[in-house]
Amino acid sequence: MRLVKPALVWAVAASMTMVSLPRLALADTISTDEVARAEGMAAHDALGARVLLSDTLTRADVVDALRAQGVDPAAARARVEALSDAEALALAQRIETAPAGADGVLGTIVFLFVLLLVTDILGFTKVFPFTRSVR
Repeated sequence: MRLVKPALVWAVAASMTMVSLPRLALADTISTDEVARAEGMAAHDALGARVLLSDTLTRADVVDALRAQGVDPAAARARVEALSDAEALALAQRIETAPAGADGVLGTIVFLFVLLLVTDILGFTKVFPFTRSVR
């Protein structure tokens, strides 16, 4: 014990000294115009994504496919409107990069179905009557 105390004191003193040393941070300054331009682009992209999602959910073939899966189109629209900007951008990008034809639409519908199913199971929504919430 007599040897442990001095070693512990020196270890604590050394760690406190290392913590108190100044850190070097490197960053470039950016202009206000660059920040405003970046935020404007992000807002413009998010708005475009929401328009694309809204247009997709109002198409007759998508509405029919949602009803065939047992999903209320109004509930799906409400859930898409509740998405954050990042989620809306990701979903819109997925729709845009999906192959044209039935596979792309079907994949999007399956994605929306799984998204709504997961939110039902987590208790955030109540779209499907056959799910039980974990809450």
